Amino acid sequence: MIQQTAAQMADALAKGETTSVELTQAHLDRIAAVDGQVKAFLHVDSEGALAQAREVDTRRKSGEKLSAIAGVPLALKDVLAQKGVPTTAGSKILQGWRPPYDSTVVSKLKDAGVVIMGKTNMDEFAMGSSTENSGYGPTFNPWDLTRTPGGSSGGSAAAVSAFEAPLAVGSDTGGSIRQPAALTGIVGVRPTYGAVSRFGLIAYSSSLDQAGPFGRTVLDTALLHEVMAGHDPKDATSINAPVPAVVNAAKSGNVKGMKIGVIKQLQGEGYQKGVQTRFDESLKVLASLGAEIVEVDCPSFEYALAAYYLIAPSECSSNLARFDAMRYGLRTGDVDGASAEAVMSATRDAGFGREVKRRIILGTYALSSGYYDAYYGSAQKIRTLIIQDYAKAFGKADVLVSPTAPTTAYKIGEKVDDPMAMYLGDVATIPVNLAGICGMSLPAGLADEDNLPVGFQIMAPAMQDQRLYQVGAALEAALLSQWGAPILSKAPALGGAK
Repeated sequence: MIQQTAAQMADALAKGETTSVELTQAHLDRIAAVDGQVKAFLHVDSEGALAQAREVDTRRKSGEKLSAIAGVPLALKDVLAQKGVPTTAGSKILQGWRPPYDSTVVSKLKDAGVVIMGKTNMDEFAMGSSTENSGYGPTFNPWDLTRTPGGSSGGSAAAVSAFEAPLAVGSDTGGSIRQPAALTGIVGVRPTYGAVSRFGLIAYSSSLDQAGPFGRTVLDTALLHEVMAGHDPKDATSINAPVPAVVNAAKSGNVKGMKIGVIKQLQGEGYQKGVQTRFDESLKVLASLGAEIVEVDCPSFEYALAAYYLIAPSECSSNLARFDAMRYGLRTGDVDGASAEAVMSATRDAGFGREVKRRIILGTYALSSGYYDAYYGSAQKIRTLIIQDYAKAFGKADVLVSPTAPTTAYKIGEKVDDPMAMYLGDVATIPVNLAGICGMSLPAGLADEDNLPVGFQIMAPAMQDQRLYQVGAALEAALLSQWGAPILSKAPALGGAK
């Protein structure tokens, strides 16, 4: 049961072949069996999940019209507020905090009858590319428990990959949905910036953060995307426009006559041989389906990584100033005679991890008097050039493509002491966030060197998210015919999934 796709589970629920309680319990049993190895979850809300499932079953029996994925279980990244449920953003500074409200994404999931089973592990405040920067320890890749699942949404990706949940929600600031999707052999989408509400999403970098869906197939991801998206008056950055027809696109994937642009700067040197090989093979598949493959030049992408690591830390320096030990969360150093400044300093020292401190310091420096124009201002100019490069490229192609990540999953601990090496893992995903457009990663097969998943990235213009699903569904169907089964069926058995 747990190895079915979310769409298959939804169909079984609609036909009365199973109940949401049975489906939820099966996944809770799976979490109990294998999450001691994977460590995808920070908090499992068994009682709350089963209560949600019973409510959906009651609504279904009464004949109420429900959403397409009502009753299907889901894993939620711990960056989204859920009323009464521990929400920590992977940080000790928020340990034990239970929000008094739901984020808009959670409200939409509840309204749709999606069963939220618990909160997943993540790099602290979404700062990282491996989920090793969590204040609660790393998550492990279900394909190889000695390797990282990617990050910062590694817990959500690993939960789906390990069959602990058929669907999950992550957030993507510089590739934190797409990169872990690639490393764990699943589908992950960063929607257009503003297409999914950020209300209740604990901020890292406000102009870059975007919540999005994970699934085992393109259709599963589209079904969740459609539930999550939509205008929200509570979010000033929310786009007031209809949700793109992503489910229809996922069901009718067809690339015949489409122009697919290969970004010159996002391939070749620096990319693992097996990653490049699977990417090139996928291009041939798309060409065989009737697409025209063209190369596009985006010269400003060379500077995207540097621009991102000035803009994002600058915004995080501002956003994380609210964690001051005065209102909520951790409070330490509060002894007789201690000043507010001393308590704040002690709390932030104890509550923030090494990577968060590094980025706060970098961002504060970039925003300081005398350096603002030289660093932050220059980075924003690069951002404008990246937006212009995308506009020119989309004038020549309907979608753009690249490998999602330059390598497959690397060993736990391999890059934790070399932040620059870890930052380079986001080189292909960061431009999407800087431009505010949408991107998808889907499995392109396994690398020959290590038999680990490779991701294929698709990018589309803002509010043209349906193009991701159109191309993704076509490529997925063709690759499935080659694999003979979903890519996850090739993963080593973890606790005997059934």
